Amino acid sequence: MQKAHYSFEKSGIFNSKQVFYHLSIPELFEHALQKKEGILSSTGAFSVLTGAYTGRSPEDRFFVDDELTHDLIDWGKANKPVSQEIFDRLYDKLVSYLQQKDVYIDDAFVGTDPESRLAVRFINEYAYASIFVNNMFLEPTAQELQSFVPDFTVICCPRFKAIPEIDGVRSEAFVIINFKEKKVIIGGTSYGGEIKKAIFTVMNYLLPQKGILPMHCSANIGRDGDVAIFFGLSGTG
Repeated sequence: MQKAHYSFEKSGIFNSKQVFYHLSIPELFEHALQKKEGILSSTGAFSVLTGAYTGRSPEDRFFVDDELTHDLIDWGKANKPVSQEIFDRLYDKLVSYLQQKDVYIDDAFVGTDPESRLAVRFINEYAYASIFVNNMFLEPTAQELQSFVPDFTVICCPRFKAIPEIDGVRSEAFVIINFKEKKVIIGGTSYGGEIKKAIFTVMNYLLPQKGILPMHCSANIGRDGDVAIFFGLSGTG
């Protein structure tokens, strides 16, 4: 387990039962199995029941409407605004919820180009979510970890459920992106894809402002160094 170069209190984590920072994949599997977060399938894959949410819940994604985002985001059914006050209330509840609980923290890069990649700190209450993060994003080198400062922080607490009539969201599940504070909070859903999509959404907002067109695709490099790009929805081949 790596040691972070500064206190996690700067990321909103304090009074946790234990902080596990950059556990190896085998260690994370051990934790996930011991805590009964899922089971090993007959093929050796780790299988997790995500409850009511077996996919993304796009109607439960929100952006903080402020001076940074008000004129840049195309507000509508897919991009719903919330106030800073709603974000602050749920953020404080999440931070309080994580007190006296085990927390899994991973630092990772999104993107390979040092000029445009995003350094992200992922804070999860589930070990399997850390496995997902390790599989999806790029692990920093030991040297990079020593000087790692997150550009964005993601806090994901599937077991924390919002109260819509009090918290100002649509349901018990929520994903709220705050570009001003560079934070993402996720609650009420165990579907790991919300973590991926939230960060992809962050990149889709930031990169065009740098003159870069983000694309949701995969790329293969041929024998002669030529590159083929494949567009399409996930799982369509």
